[in-house]
Amino acid sequence: MSSPIRTSREAESAPLDAGLRRGVMSGPELAAQAIANIAPTAVIAFTAAAIFIGAGNGTLYSFILATIVILCVGYCVATFAKRHASAGSLYTYVAKGLGPFGAYLAGIALIIGCWGIAAGSLGGSISYMSQFLILLGIPAGGVGAQIVLAIVLGGLATLFTIRGIRVSARISLVLELVSVSIVMLLLVLALVWAGPAAWDPSQFSLTGVPLSGVATGMVLGILGFVGFSSADALGREAKNPYVAIPRAIMWSAVTVGVLYVFAAYTQVVVLGDGLAGSASPLEDIATQIGMPGWFALVLTFGVGASFFAVVVAPLNVVGRIIYVMGKEGVAPERFGRTHERHLTPHRVLLFAGPAAIVLDIILLSFGAHAMDITVWVDTFGTYGYMVAYSLVAIACVIYTRREKLPNTLVWITATIAVISMIWVFIANVYPMPAYPLNVIPYIFLVVMLAAIGWYVYLAKKFPQVILNIGHTETDSLEGVG
Repeated sequence: MSSPIRTSREAESAPLDAGLRRGVMSGPELAAQAIANIAPTAVIAFTAAAIFIGAGNGTLYSFILATIVILCVGYCVATFAKRHASAGSLYTYVAKGLGPFGAYLAGIALIIGCWGIAAGSLGGSISYMSQFLILLGIPAGGVGAQIVLAIVLGGLATLFTIRGIRVSARISLVLELVSVSIVMLLLVLALVWAGPAAWDPSQFSLTGVPLSGVATGMVLGILGFVGFSSADALGREAKNPYVAIPRAIMWSAVTVGVLYVFAAYTQVVVLGDGLAGSASPLEDIATQIGMPGWFALVLTFGVGASFFAVVVAPLNVVGRIIYVMGKEGVAPERFGRTHERHLTPHRVLLFAGPAAIVLDIILLSFGAHAMDITVWVDTFGTYGYMVAYSLVAIACVIYTRREKLPNTLVWITATIAVISMIWVFIANVYPMPAYPLNVIPYIFLVVMLAAIGWYVYLAKKFPQVILNIGHTETDSLEGVG
């Protein structure tokens, strides 16, 4: 890495930063960024079946509990968002409570989370778009074709993020609206097809429901929300950020939670015990209720579009966090500048986007299935989110106490959030999963330790950089080169 500190003469001669756009994102566009980062259609397509194996008719409650946990995390994030606006997301927020080191850990963990979800979801997009092309009669199932798809889809995602936050947010919004509409249409038609059996009171009763299975299923449900707070990285680009961002965070979690509960209920009603053994519940439902053959084509495109939207959305967050780090000297200075015309952190995006493409190409070349890439790399990213969410919850307690703000509810929500994140982590590593999932926690640990090593280096060589961490808020992003 280049030196994070510049002399005054170097600073004067450095190219000026064009800065990020101010106040261009509306409330719906912020919500689109948040929901696209979650990719609800992709989660609906698989998660309920996985939860049903252990929770049975209690699958509904796993999603309800997961939604409550996420709302607890969201409340802590929103507490900061009401008072601070930045492109630094949780990196900036955590600095207010835990200081530079906590902020740095949160920033690195969030970068890992966002980049991991983007790279993993690229695998999901490749898988479904490959199936879509095959259904159209185009041979796209081989490794070579999938590598081409990785380049095309990953390249488009990178291009959209560089072209502008409004462009990428609107593309994500359209794709998610299309994909969610397709799935909701299928589920509503399925309930109509079920007739009187559409009312299933057994799903609202805890009689005979394995509570341990519900608790384990909650873990998968929580994982289905990761990235929900991504609107907080748009502090400068949002209109009325102190109101719009907290609202987008909380309402996106509520909206997606309702979608998950409805989808889980409907899948259990229609497929019953067959849900546990279903590799593709939505396709099985379409077949069972007699949807026309062309609907499989539409459904496959919808899920693939949802995966693509979640490649775009987290890249936006990665770009802005590292942009702020570049401003503060934590990352190389060249990352702290934006494109002169598009006003996006293009240098970061031109690194993060291609890095995701390269990783997927390498794994595809070694024979990995595209959906396995999604599972493996998304798991890596999820560890980052768990750390970041825990840190922001702890920071929120300290911050509100220090600022003498009402914090009884903060204590409650933060406690639930931290305990739940610890539970999620334990459930993912014990009992130890099969290879290669058993290796991923160690890869995450090595990356975090390497990042801590960089922090120690900065603290010894450039102590002023440490003092800068977390201080770059909206008004500091005008562009100072």
